[in-house]
Amino acid sequence: MMADIKASDVKELRQMTGAGMMDAKAALIEADGDKDRAVELLRVKGQASAAKRSDRGTTEGIVASYIHANKKVGALVEVQCETDFVARNEDFAAFAYEVAMHVAAASPAHVSTEEIPEDKIAAERRVFEEKAREEGKPDNIVEKIVDGQVAKWAKDIVLLEQEHVNTDKHDSKTIEQLREELAAKVGENVVISRFSCFRIGE
Repeated sequence: MMADIKASDVKELRQMTGAGMMDAKAALIEADGDKDRAVELLRVKGQASAAKRSDRGTTEGIVASYIHANKKVGALVEVQCETDFVARNEDFAAFAYEVAMHVAAASPAHVSTEEIPEDKIAAERRVFEEKAREEGKPDNIVEKIVDGQVAKWAKDIVLLEQEHVNTDKHDSKTIEQLREELAAKVGENVVISRFSCFRIGE
């Protein structure tokens, strides 16, 4: 039976290793929920940062904006880093702008999975479970089906889980993958702290 991987476990493993969200979750699944084993797996795969970038403070950064050509939709995104030097980096600014563009187009509800309220997740699980049982799915696979549906639902509303809307330019990479690439390139922790989307009439 697959271990029950909680968002809090994924968050703790990310804090321990500096690994990305999807990498941390995959490692926990492979390790059957054993955090120590998951850390070893991440280190072997080279996804654990020796410097533990995620533990370092992000007190610098920029606010990036994107406004659509029709002037009816726009977005603001706060992206943080550790030093003013990186905050002034062209790649950092370009990343922040690309995230703002994505937010304006995709309208995510949360930055990360950890931000989704537990009661909201529980409510969605109940809906998916009831639907699976109504469809006559066997009890032994209902939980697996529900897990998959919840993951898909989260991907639809969580910024870091979404593929960037410009799939051709970014090779269908998620926002989290793009964030990880930038963090590795600049050698600092990069955090998307918050965002706001504005639409005329909403």
